[in-house]
Amino acid sequence: MSVCGSSYGKPNRAKSRIYGADTMKGFERKNQLFSLCGLNCGLCPMLLGNYCGGCGNGNQSCRIAKCSLEHGKVEYCYECKQYPCEKYQHIDEYDSFITHRRRKADLERAQSIGIERYNFEQQEKIQILSHLLSNYNDGRRKNFFCVAVNLLELSELQEAMKQIQSNDELPLLSFKEQCSYVAEVFQKIADRRNIKLRLIKKKQHTSVYGKIAKPAEPVNGKMNGA
Repeated sequence: MSVCGSSYGKPNRAKSRIYGADTMKGFERKNQLFSLCGLNCGLCPMLLGNYCGGCGNGNQSCRIAKCSLEHGKVEYCYECKQYPCEKYQHIDEYDSFITHRRRKADLERAQSIGIERYNFEQQEKIQILSHLLSNYNDGRRKNFFCVAVNLLELSELQEAMKQIQSNDELPLLSFKEQCSYVAEVFQKIADRRNIKLRLIKKKQHTSVYGKIAKPAEPVNGKMNGA
């Protein structure tokens, strides 16, 4: 089940009627590292946790996947003559389980250097991410490391790893202290380029009934119930 651009958990029946399972038949892709729309699936916590098979591997409804089927089954959106279309106007603004902030930039880079070289760089990043998660995740760092490896350049990640591996005092620290130190190394590199190493979620006000609710408005200068 692919969840990169759709709801995680139980399928949304309302959406399924629009972009239902029938419309997704035939959407299959070979590259599970890099998605149709520019997400680095190989660096996604959902794929790492085996909650998602990747783009084109048992997909739930996805409007961009449906669009691909309607435009010759392009493997990457940049192969479409209409790219970039209106779907990409605000596509980098908010994140889901994976950061969306470099979708257009990464599509442009993949198109520029070629998908084979791009995948090679992704595999290098995956090795770094796997090492970080295996050795420096105290239960609170998974999203941080996934975002960091996604947003930082490969050269910056290699710089961070060199600094970490050359620190002879690191093994003397407690596990929690080691995790904090490693996270700080990546954070300092990100700060140089003003990169926020966290997921940016779209804010919504939800009522107890699960519907989007409007923020409370003051009545006679006071909030309702005050």
